[in-house]
Amino acid sequence: MNELSYIDIAVIVVYLVGIIIYGISKSKRGSSEDYFLGGRTMTWPIVGIALFSANISSSTLVGLASDAYQTNINVYNYEWYAVVVLIFFAIFFLPFYLRSGVYTMPEFLERRYDSRSRYYFSFITVVGNILVDTAAGLYVGKIVLTLLFPSMDSTLILIILAVAAAAYTIPGGLNSVIQTEVIQAILLILGSCLLTYFAFDQLGGGWSGMMAKLDTMLSAGDVNFGDRAAEGKFIPKNSSEVFSLVRPSNDEFMPWWGLLTGVPLLGFYFWANNQFMVQRVLGAKDLNHGRWGALFAGLLKLPVIFIMVVPGVLALLLFSTLDITGLNYELTNGEICNNLADCPNLTYPVLLFQLLPVGVLGLVVAGLMAAMMSSVSATFNSASTLVTMDFVKQMRPDLTSKQLVRVGQVTTIILVVLAISWVPFIESVSDSLWTYLQLVIAYTCPPAVSTFILGLFWKRANGTGSIVSLLTGFSLAIFMILSQSFDWVLEINELHFLAKATWLFVICILIHVIVSLFTKPQSEQQIKEYTYKKAMFAEESKELAGISWYKNYRILSVILLILTAIVVGFFW
Repeated sequence: MNELSYIDIAVIVVYLVGIIIYGISKSKRGSSEDYFLGGRTMTWPIVGIALFSANISSSTLVGLASDAYQTNINVYNYEWYAVVVLIFFAIFFLPFYLRSGVYTMPEFLERRYDSRSRYYFSFITVVGNILVDTAAGLYVGKIVLTLLFPSMDSTLILIILAVAAAAYTIPGGLNSVIQTEVIQAILLILGSCLLTYFAFDQLGGGWSGMMAKLDTMLSAGDVNFGDRAAEGKFIPKNSSEVFSLVRPSNDEFMPWWGLLTGVPLLGFYFWANNQFMVQRVLGAKDLNHGRWGALFAGLLKLPVIFIMVVPGVLALLLFSTLDITGLNYELTNGEICNNLADCPNLTYPVLLFQLLPVGVLGLVVAGLMAAMMSSVSATFNSASTLVTMDFVKQMRPDLTSKQLVRVGQVTTIILVVLAISWVPFIESVSDSLWTYLQLVIAYTCPPAVSTFILGLFWKRANGTGSIVSLLTGFSLAIFMILSQSFDWVLEINELHFLAKATWLFVICILIHVIVSLFTKPQSEQQIKEYTYKKAMFAEESKELAGISWYKNYRILSVILLILTAIVVGFFW
């Protein structure tokens, strides 16, 4: 079931070797700005594609297909919401980030507040990059390569994956990462389109045929919903409910109220505050290219439902009764997985092995590995930037630009080892990779989001309020994680993770406001340079009055919102 032909293997090897050579050839390490921000020379297509590629990683590909297989189509809400968040980010936050000339998001917090917020947020971001983004990317790569080479030791597989991603990241810096992401994004989209085509071809009947067969399958009770019925959770009764992005309040994955609270909160952190993503925009040549790039990334997110989510539903129709013991995938308890209901994270690999012809399989597997390398290399680079610029440079301000580059390279090597060590934990804590990713972010992002939003839009927000709210949010997050083992806090455990994120955000906002009102305000200079004012909007309106519509980011934003409304409306 999972054997590759020599042609497929040749395609994969040629790609991996080629992308490493290409990445190294695009290296920029003459100065710290070159190494960590690509010299700030990125144009809007490169920025947009790099954002998309870093976001649609291998973990996202596998996660989207896995949840779609379990009829959680509303996972797409995370994707289209990114458009709204990116527009908000481009209008309000990006001008401050670029004009301040910062290298990192924690550095911006220091400009607005003080060094306490900077060091805390930098530490939390580094930990999140390694434990969430990098480790999850390596985990997905391990799944695929374990299926391809079952006799190979899993630790060796992780080392190979991490070394391949670091091979051009360490010597080349952000420019190498972004330039390779452009190629990887193209291959990723091509591979996803091919997989969707072959899945529909195998099923027959096109979209209407898929919906009809899904209705038949649901009415016959042939879909395994696990414990949902016993727990009183929502179960879709027909294809329309499966493809509805709005679910009732008892939906275990994403109830309707989560669209108004938790989802935008998580999206805001990921796209507007996370060094992993924002660093690509910090490398833009100017504000316009940064804004256009962010909007372009939002545009690329819209087709995701058709080429990355729908294949998971097609797998449900095609392979729900398929015996997959031939994959020889061993679960953490030592058993061999024999159906997708027990290991939905294998949905995407099963689609690959069952549907794609020789040569094409190698190309798409290379695309999956490209996605893995893209996300892993991106997190390596962003995390090393944080460690170097937010800690090492502050402790050793006498270091030259080239010495900082060397520190970043050594840091990357250390982070590779840490990420590899964390992968086994991911496999043991969650059957759904996507659930793991969202759960961790839900616990860690609310304090940071509250600090950024209040800092930008409320002049009275100060450094003491910021650090107190950040530390309080961290303590509450640790408590909620540990409480899952205690019976005396069952009411908290029963809360949906989106509800936990929302309450954590509200608490952090209140604490920040109260503490700020009872303590000394920030300096007039900080407030003037790093808080939003209505006069900025009026001044910008004058600048935009004389330019063409296709260069006016406001008009482009409206067009993008209309396109998003059309796509979302189709699945509402």
